[in-house]
Amino acid sequence: MSFRLAAYAVCIEDGRVLLAHWAGPKRERHWTLPGGKVEHGEDPFDAVIREVAEETGCDGVVERLLGVDSRVIPAADRLPGLPEHQNVGIFYRVGITGGRLRPEPNGETVESVWTPISDVTRLRRSSLVDVGLALAQALPATGHVDPVPVGGLIQH
Repeated sequence: MSFRLAAYAVCIEDGRVLLAHWAGPKRERHWTLPGGKVEHGEDPFDAVIREVAEETGCDGVVERLLGVDSRVIPAADRLPGLPEHQNVGIFYRVGITGGRLRPEPNGETVESVWTPISDVTRLRRSSLVDVGLALAQALPATGHVDPVPVGGLIQH
C-alpha cells in the first residue's frame, strides 16, 4: 500500500469556496481543494500555505485546524498497476490575504475559482471538497467527520 500525508486549505469568503481545477496524468479533470503532499521534514501548517501559493497564486494565512481525514483508495479505483493507497489529509481553514488567481505554473492545477458553496454539488469533484466543507460547517470537537461516499460526481 502506498501512503501520503497531505494538507488542504478550506478557503471560504462570502458564501464561496476556493476550488482548484485539477488535470491528472490522463488529463481527467475534477475540482478539489488547494493543497497537497507534505514534503519530508515539512510542517503541515507550512505545507498548506505553500500549496495555496503554488496552486492558486494567492497568499494565505492559517486561521484554524479543522480536522483530519484518513481514507484508503482501493487498487481497483486507481490507474492500472498502482497499489491500494492511504491518504491522510489535514484540513485547515485558510484566509486569503493577497495575490491573484492564476493557473499553477508547470503543474496540474489549470485554474482556481471562487465557487458559490451552493453550486459545489453540481461539480465533478474530489471527495476532499465535501470533507473540507463538512469540517468547516460542523467544526466537530473530534476533528473527524463521517466518510464521504464516492461515486457519481464525487471522485477519490
